[in-house]
Amino acid sequence: MTDEHYMQQAFKEAQRAYEEGEVPVGAVVVMNNKIIGRGYNQVEKLTDSTAHAEIIALTAAFNFLGSKYLPEATLYVTVEPCLMCSGALYWSKIGRIVYGADDEKNGYKKNTAPNNPFHPKTEIVKGILKEECAQLMKDFFKERR
Repeated sequence: MTDEHYMQQAFKEAQRAYEEGEVPVGAVVVMNNKIIGRGYNQVEKLTDSTAHAEIIALTAAFNFLGSKYLPEATLYVTVEPCLMCSGALYWSKIGRIVYGADDEKNGYKKNTAPNNPFHPKTEIVKGILKEECAQLMKDFFKERR
């Protein structure tokens, strides 16, 4: 399977968030070509500012594996992780992070440049389905203005 395939799965999670009136970010955790965790933003639904897609997907993966570390896994997320999610990803020791659209307002790069907030062994890939992920965010916020 390709990065594009798994990003499409994360995008489906983001669409679910969109349909529920949540900021449309979706994530999946993949290990050995199998999705072991899924998540989408549920901040409003759960009245929890930490209920980001990445956190929910990580928790599902930890529970699936019975482990607190994910060095062999990849997180696919539709939007660049925020600083909070970057911290969780650091502690998970995740092997790869693949994201779609940049988040110039709240993304980790704004808050950590020039430092890398992830585990030193974590590989970062960006821009997979970038346009589709960015457009979903634009559509969401345009509807709310």
